[in-house]
Amino acid sequence: MTKSNIAMLVLLAVVASLPLFGGAYALRLGTIACMYAILALSWNVVGGFAGYPSFATAAFFGFGAYTTGVLLGKGLPLWLCVVIAAVAALLITAVLGAALLRLRGHYFAIASLSLVEVLRELVNNATDLTGGGMGLNIPLVSGSGVLAEAMFFFYAMWILLLLTALMVMAVAGSKLGFGLACIRQNETASSMVGLNTTLYKSAAFGLSACFVSAAGGIYAAWVHYIDPSDVFDILYSVKPIVMALMGGLGSPLGVACGAFLYLGLEEVVWRNYIQIHTGVLGLIIVLLLLFLPHGLISLRPSNLWRRVKHV
Repeated sequence: MTKSNIAMLVLLAVVASLPLFGGAYALRLGTIACMYAILALSWNVVGGFAGYPSFATAAFFGFGAYTTGVLLGKGLPLWLCVVIAAVAALLITAVLGAALLRLRGHYFAIASLSLVEVLRELVNNATDLTGGGMGLNIPLVSGSGVLAEAMFFFYAMWILLLLTALMVMAVAGSKLGFGLACIRQNETASSMVGLNTTLYKSAAFGLSACFVSAAGGIYAAWVHYIDPSDVFDILYSVKPIVMALMGGLGSPLGVACGAFLYLGLEEVVWRNYIQIHTGVLGLIIVLLLLFLPHGLISLRPSNLWRRVKHV
């Protein structure tokens, strides 16, 4: 196991101890932080490892949220609903990936973005099943108190984050990760030497969708009410990309740190500049990307020492 992977596990252990030092507000922030990290790490599989600019994260998130919400309404337990949503997303995107991933560059980006709008319209029109534009009320998972429920969903999201991190670390050190790196460098040359690029990209696309869909399912059970404009929000596709860029593309540890940093900036700016928080947050992100183009991972001591010696 590499030092980066060990550091990732230590970081997750620190996050797991958050309930020991805070109340309901800290649990809320921790749950959102875990969710953001899941989205960013999942996007990193297809965007960071393979180099494909996917904007379909919001589609996977909304699919998982509505699948879980509908199944919870039928009386199924939460864990089973989340597993069904994740497996369904994996199968559907593996099939879709065989078609969409034949496109490259901005063509693929536009196609993946259109997937969000297609699913949003399907949910809006399936009023008998999803409630359409009126939204979907989701039954309570348990009758426990507010703090106990907050603790439950924090650890549910944290466990999913741990599984996502283990998946990303496994992919990074596997034949699949090597193949995705080859595709990122030169896809045409990879095909010429016998690499099944469509299969590798479809696997990455499916794994990315699987964990995002599960996160959407836990989110739906957490908030008890969802509507298409909420869970299919295009920001769920944009934010993971920004987080990955802030942390460092291709680095699981950097991407997770980028997700936590983004949430911290979002929370601080929103509390202090509520009227113009979007503009201020955008300005801070642009400055970070300009002056730290390789993300937080470039701040490693070895890199800093190399820069000092160069100066």
